[in-house]
Amino acid sequence: MSKRNSQAAKTAARERLRQERERQAKRDKAKRQVIVACSIVGVLAIAGGISYAVVQSNKPSGWDKAAEAKVVAPANTSGKNGTTVLLGESKTDNVVHLYEDPRCPGCAAFEQSIGEAVNKGMKDGQYKLSFTIGTFLDGNLSGEGSKNALSALGAALNVGPDAFLDYKTALFSAEYHPEESTDEFAKDDYLIKVADTVDALKNNKKFQDAVKKGTYDAWAMKMSKSFDDADGVQSTPTIKINDKVIETPSTAAEWQKALKDAGVTK
Repeated sequence: MSKRNSQAAKTAARERLRQERERQAKRDKAKRQVIVACSIVGVLAIAGGISYAVVQSNKPSGWDKAAEAKVVAPANTSGKNGTTVLLGESKTDNVVHLYEDPRCPGCAAFEQSIGEAVNKGMKDGQYKLSFTIGTFLDGNLSGEGSKNALSALGAALNVGPDAFLDYKTALFSAEYHPEESTDEFAKDDYLIKVADTVDALKNNKKFQDAVKKGTYDAWAMKMSKSFDDADGVQSTPTIKINDKVIETPSTAAEWQKALKDAGVTK
């Protein structure tokens, strides 16, 4: 092979190498463009997902709407938006005021231990019985069981004071009160199931319709706001006798002592 031919071969080889580099550069450029395009699509998809999630989270819930809706107050209530619940036929000035949350395990323990004694004192005319019911555990634990149960209690109160008291007792009972972390009260069917253990509410279509339709949802939200605004209430249950917070009793004997110490006598 002559020197000339060798040089020509080298030149040809360099040209082939240059062309191959150009082709590879074009392939690399095309690959980068695809990667960038995919990345942009991915970012847009993520951003779109986040935007959708944000929009969804900012959408008003049914309870948010209920908070702004016109209030239908149950019978046997008084005051602005029907948030005053004062039961008892006695002319006495003595008032026992209970602050509770339907999902509260402490409230359930209180009701199971001395709820009957508290209700009896009201029925015997020893004092009147007032209720302010909150729903803060829905926020603390997530869910809507407290709000839904409070709305159902409004439906029971509309039937009558005894229906309300008996239904509240059933909701807080050992048999039907759920674990704090569960949200059974968010289910209308469960609330109706518990109501069927109460004579005045069993198969009561008017009550059941009110629960299913959320007739007293707006009232429940106003009642919950009243609880949030209550003075001296830091936890549930909170018991006031004649506007003074007392230590929560755990037995009927302690309850009678608390009444006596507050000057409430038979």
